[in-house]
Amino acid sequence: MRLAFSLVLGLLVALPQAAQAQSWPQRPVTFVVSQSAGASPDVMARMIATKLSAILGQTVVIENKPGGGNVIGAQTVARAAPDGYTFFFATSAALVTNPYMVKNLSYDPVKDFTPVALVTRSHQLLVVHPDVKAKTLAEFVALAKAEPGKVSIAIDGPRNLAGVTAQALNKRAGAEFLLVPSVNINNGLQDTIAGRTQAGVFSASIVEAHIQSGAVRPLATASTHRLATLPNVPAAAETYPGFDFAGWFMVMAPAKTPADIISKLNAAIDQAIKDPQVRELAPKLGFELDPKSVGTPEDAAGFLKEQLALWGKTVQELGIEPQ
Repeated sequence: MRLAFSLVLGLLVALPQAAQAQSWPQRPVTFVVSQSAGASPDVMARMIATKLSAILGQTVVIENKPGGGNVIGAQTVARAAPDGYTFFFATSAALVTNPYMVKNLSYDPVKDFTPVALVTRSHQLLVVHPDVKAKTLAEFVALAKAEPGKVSIAIDGPRNLAGVTAQALNKRAGAEFLLVPSVNINNGLQDTIAGRTQAGVFSASIVEAHIQSGAVRPLATASTHRLATLPNVPAAAETYPGFDFAGWFMVMAPAKTPADIISKLNAAIDQAIKDPQVRELAPKLGFELDPKSVGTPEDAAGFLKEQLALWGKTVQELGIEPQ
């Protein structure tokens, strides 16, 4: 009798959650992007949101909350109601860089969120002004060694992904590039195009058009492999084995969001990235999609754990202390 009562009680508790998931979504869903409109995460988020709106039968709204090195956007979602109507289209910087860079971070990437899906990877490119004589990464490093502190690289900030990438290049190449932080990534790109900096580290999604126009010249991807759209541009890992500073985007829910809603959104995201239009456009914009699926929420959680460990080692190698 006691066992039967427990089973009935369990079913009664589960019914409201199941009903909530079955009826979800009943109103527009918001994806918070912690960077400005037009930035790499925003471009991918809007592409996915358009497909999700059709799949879910409700509008998926993109809400840009830039500032604070991704902290403002992340904090917004961490404090949101776990009702399935607010999600974080999170950057790798928000989830695995900030915990090691920001002292007294106002959110915990593990405790305050539940992973929904790893959506895509976003590659960075090291590009140079056309007047720079170096044609390869090795030649560019040689220039820096010949004139320590004089060959400049535009970055998005010393504690952001491009900044850490450039610091890692200095460390592993034994070079002394001058790292020039910019107010925002677009300003840094304009500095490199104008020749005020000799080089820059930028997301492929914002720089490829300028590569095609000849405004800048690519030397390497900041990762372990070449881009499908730029097959002749070597990966930095071909010169410095293991060099891998690719970014990535993951959809996160506030902690305690019902598991059935997370599963339903995970399946919808998987369907969205399999859309032929997304499959065609994403690589052209510098995004890399998994050839099979986004994987499960548990896969995303495992990947996040691995990346946190990797960044822990990286900041220790570079001697970076939180501020």
